[in-house]
Formats: sequence, structure tokens, C-alpha cells
Amino acid sequence: MTQKIHTCTLCEAACGILVTIESNRVTRIEGDPDDPLSRGHICPKAAALADLQHDPDRLTHPVRKTPGGWQRVSWDDALDEVASRLHAIGAEHGPDAVATYLGNPNVHNLGSMLYMPALLRTLRSRRRYSATSVDQLPHMLAGLQMLGHPLLMPVPDVDRCNFLLMFGANPAVSNGSIATAPGIRKRLEGVAQRGELHVFDPRRTRTAKLATAHHFIRPGTDALALLAMLHVVFAERSPALGHLGAGARNLERLRAVAERFAPERVAAKTGVDAQTLRRLALTLADTECALVYGRMGACTQDFGGTTGMLLVALNAVTGNLDAVGGMMFTQPAVDAIHTPTGKPGRAKARFGRWTSRVRGLPECNGELPVATLAEDVLEPGDDRIRALVLWAGNPVLSCPNGTKLDRALQALDFCVSVDLYVNESNRHADLILPVVPPLSRPHYDAAFALLSVRNFAKYVEAALPTEGAERHDWQIIVELQQRLEALQGTSRVRRLATHAARLLGPKGTLAAALRAGPRGLRSGLGGLSLRKLGEHPHGIDLGPLKPCLPERMPADWPGIDLCPDIYAQGLDALEAAAEAEAPALVLIGRRQLASNNSWLHNAPRLTKGPSRCTLLIHPDDAADAGISDGDEAQVRSSVGTVVAPAQLTAEVMRGVVSLPHGYGHGREGVGWSHAASNPGCSINDLTDDARVDVVSGNAAFSGTAVEVSRWPANR
Repeated sequence: MTQKIHTCTLCEAACGILVTIESNRVTRIEGDPDDPLSRGHICPKAAALADLQHDPDRLTHPVRKTPGGWQRVSWDDALDEVASRLHAIGAEHGPDAVATYLGNPNVHNLGSMLYMPALLRTLRSRRRYSATSVDQLPHMLAGLQMLGHPLLMPVPDVDRCNFLLMFGANPAVSNGSIATAPGIRKRLEGVAQRGELHVFDPRRTRTAKLATAHHFIRPGTDALALLAMLHVVFAERSPALGHLGAGARNLERLRAVAERFAPERVAAKTGVDAQTLRRLALTLADTECALVYGRMGACTQDFGGTTGMLLVALNAVTGNLDAVGGMMFTQPAVDAIHTPTGKPGRAKARFGRWTSRVRGLPECNGELPVATLAEDVLEPGDDRIRALVLWAGNPVLSCPNGTKLDRALQALDFCVSVDLYVNESNRHADLILPVVPPLSRPHYDAAFALLSVRNFAKYVEAALPTEGAERHDWQIIVELQQRLEALQGTSRVRRLATHAARLLGPKGTLAAALRAGPRGLRSGLGGLSLRKLGEHPHGIDLGPLKPCLPERMPADWPGIDLCPDIYAQGLDALEAAAEAEAPALVLIGRRQLASNNSWLHNAPRLTKGPSRCTLLIHPDDAADAGISDGDEAQVRSSVGTVVAPAQLTAEVMRGVVSLPHGYGHGREGVGWSHAASNPGCSINDLTDDARVDVVSGNAAFSGTAVEVSRWPANR
């Protein structure tokens, strides 16, 4: 029996774990009390890493689809076929005929993070999609437009905060999002004990139950509430930009916009009374160590982009941006923002350089909104998407209008998937290439060290060997890249660079990045190195966040832009929406503590008990529809219909119903035996791909208009 130190990679919290192993099988997973960030905390998902590691449904060798089912194929044959098919389609129809979709597990994978950009460059396609545009794109756009870099996303300094306003976030379940904060429940309890914690949400979530006060707010109206608070700050206080005042732009434009949205104007629309909005705005401005934070519900709505901008602006004008106890910025050991010399890079225009082929939605940071993927496949034309590289993603369940996307995947000429399972999306693939599970690969948090509530660094070796013929993501990337370069006739210099990258591997690349980083050789010979991390396997605490924003901005960025030009369209649309009549009943999603993605529905220990795929509905709305607790309820939207058991609760506001995400495992051909036994329904068979944020193109899941009735109606 041995015990290995590792990191849970199932969500952003990056909790340290201790893995007990007997005969190459995991017998126990527990929290690592010596991890400087998580200090022994884990949630139920961490224990399920054992289920994922030893799941008999998990693919352990490449498979090709045949008329008789999935057939085992060698790695060389699989990679040769993938490269030749992608190259042939690109050569005949242009590189944009080949699209890529990257799911969120890629950002939890060091090899993918380091090696995927080179493969995308080799494919030369502008049709790139990812989970970003069904998630945090508004935050990244605000970082790009306001601060000069998409990774300049502020995180809440929750450990030193005394007053916290939270919009559309449920960190007690998500464990922190754009805020790597393991053990977040205790951190939030600390805020409430020191001062006040206020949660704005259409549902009384687990986080709301920890709060000083919970405020029901109508889905999609967060931007109106934030503008009302800005109105109060400008009217009754003076903007307090502090050290950010030098070079700050468009303060007067922001003031002029806020003047139009007095709390009394937006109260009825938001469901939050004017007095509450006024009091909280003034307290935010007057309290030392205060902040306003928004997350998933604030992003995935019609005005997600505008909301993302207003969150940064409200923190800035109240003196709570880049300030202790406010919204702050990390200083990670591997810094993707600064150049290897340690100097800020130059700002680049990474928005609207090209558009999607049907609706003309803008590119952001090299990606198109995934809400356009299905139509860009299905709409006839010589320039349609004909091939797709689907990497660690299940967009049929995670993207809007999953039924339409399901049809689009069937219509492709070729699809290759890199994944652990046969899922709802890649069941349409021609080939599936299996990767090693999380406990069988080394890990360094290249992504979430950029978003942590405290600076840290940690490297762990693989806890277990692989069980079959799986390969690491980075190995698949390099081998596919080498084959494509040979077919393209790429220069010898570039091909040598790819070969060198293969020889170096993620560990060698990480070692070089640490030494070149701000805490490496620039701190002296004793600075941070991979060897030093090896001597501290539980991780190294690099200290609390510090004010650092001017130095973190690109060298040619003049200062914070408080109301960038691109948000004009969103503000105009918001003005019109403030006067429009809202739908009688709208749908919102919800996340569950034991479920982060669809993989976990195949873990028996996380799915015990009654089905969690229920429709939360207010008792008064249920009475209007003739529905009793436990009845089957039919939910209909403009794009589809699903049926789910009704769960009556006053924890959702009147006029709002809620379904969890990640379910819908009843589709034919899915390779999850346990998940298929309790399939549930997919919320994204109801969400509409035509609904996107008017600024960023981010999917607008929250606030989908629906009708609910008893099923069957004559029962």
C-alpha cells in the first residue's frame, strides 16, 4: 500500500489530495491537510476520481466506427487516418472547413495547455470553438477591452473582504469559479462574520443560505441592478479610482449611462426594491475591503458582456479594484501575460477580426461563439464546416440547442474525438482517441494559478500508471501535428521545433517556464524551479494577492477603460429591455455539488439516491399549471420539449423554474452504462442557440422563456 500526493482536477478549486493505492488500484482519496491552498478540504467529487480511473466503460484504446459498431484500431492507423482526412478536407475546401471544439477539461490538463496552441496553428482554421463561450467569455472580454489582456480577470480577495455583493454565483457548490478557492464555504462564512455577504440570485442557493441576506433577482437583469448602484455612487459619492485614476478613460461616459438607470426605474424589472439597491451601493462605496463579484448566471444571459464590464467598473469607481479585500489580480509563477523577459507585452486587438459564416458573430481571442457551430455546419454553402476535431468536450449536453447540434454532428463529413468515453456528442465521431485519466498524468495548474484567491505553485507526478493503450493529450497533439506538417510540406525548421517539443515534454517545458517566470531566475539563483517544487510536493504558498494592476497591464495600454466603445450596443439593448415586458415563466440552470460535468454521472458513488434531475418550480407556479410535487412536468421552449419530475420549492422565485445541467444520457449509442440507467433530461434541449449576449456572442442560457404543464396532461 502506498500513498501519493496529487491534485483533484475536476473543478477550479484544485484541491490537494492524498491517494491510497493497493495493487495499482485506488482504495481511498482524502484531502491533503498539508496543501497550502486547500488545507485538507475536498468535496464529494474528489473521491470519484477513483471511479473515473477504474471505470469499465472508459476507453483504453483507439476505436473506429464501423457498420457493426466500434472497432479497435492501432494508434498509428488512427493518427494516420485523422491526419489524412483533415488534410484532404482542408486542401479541397480550405482550412476553415475544419473546425475545433475544446471542452473545459483541457484547462485542467498541463499537456493540453502547453501543446494545444501549436496544433491549432498547424490546422490554420479560424473556426475555433470552446466551452469559453458558454461560460466566462464576458469576463475575458472585459479584461481585454478594459485592461488590455483577456487573462486580466480579477478575483475576489475573499479572505480579507468585509463586504461582498455576489451576482449569479454559487461558489458553495462550484468551489469558486474565476476564483480558485478550495474550502470556499469557510471563507464565505468568514466574510459574513466580519461584515456582510449579500447574494443576488433567482434561486436560494447553498451560497445564499450562508449569506447575510439573499435578494431574489429576475434572470437577466443583473446589469440593470449594477447600473442602478453606479447611479447611486455617482450621485451621492465621488468616484474613488485611487492609483487607477492615472490614465483612466471614459469615466464621464460611464456616469452618463448610469444617470439613466436610477434604482426606482429598475426596481420592478429586477425584483429588487430601490431602497435595497441604494443602501448596498453606498455601503459598497463606504466600506474598506469590499467588492462585487459575478459569475456564471451573470455571464450566460442576454446582457452577459455588459454585466461583465459593469462588474469591473463598479469595483473600480468604489475603490475596490486592485485593492486589498477587493477584486484583485494574481502574480503566478508561470505568467501567460508577461513576456519571458518579465516585461509587459503589447496589447493586441483580439476581437472581431473575423465573424461566423451565418450570423456574423464576432471572434474573440481567436474563437467564435459556439452558439454558431451548428448553423455553420448545417447551412448549405461551399464554406460550411465539414470536419470537426472534438477534444475533451460534450457540446450536445453543454451548448445551446443540443438537439440541433446533434444533427450537425451527424452531418459532418468527418469527426475525430479525443476523450475518455463514448458520449452524447462523439457517438457521431469516425474515430475516438482515448487519453489517460487524471490520476495517471502529472499536474501543474497553468490555468487556475492565474485565478486563485491566493498565489500558489504545485507540481505533482502521476499517481498511477495507465491501464491500457491510452496516451497523454500532449502526445496525441504532437503526433498529429507531425503528420499534418509532413502532409502540408511544412518547413524543416518548424518540423524540427515540433520534434524538439516532443522531446522536451510538458515537464521540461514547465521547468523552463518556471525559471523564466517572475519568481524564477529573476528572483536570483534560489528562485522557484521545478526541482524546488519537487522538494515541496504539497505545494508552495506564494503569499496573498497584492495590488499590481498597472504593472500587469500591457506596456502600451494607457490605463483602465471604464466604458469601452464596444459596449454601446449592449447598453442600448439594455435600455430597450428595461421597458419591455418579461416572459411569464423563464428557465435557469443549476449546478450540483456532486456533478461538474457529464463524466461524473457515470460514477456510482456520486449518483446514489433519488434522481437529482428535477424541475424546481415555485408552489404558486405549480398550482397554476395543475402540477403537484413529484408529478412529471413537461417543459416547452421555442426549440424543444423535455419532461422531468417536478420539485415544488419556494427556493426559486415566482416566475422561474430550474433544471440542472449535464443530464440527457438517454440518446442511443452512449457508452455510459450507469449514467444511462438514470438519464434525466438535458436543459440544453430547451436553450436556444439564437439567444446570445449582444456584445460578446456568449450563449444566453439563463432566462429562456418556457411553458410548463403536467405530463401527461390527462392524468
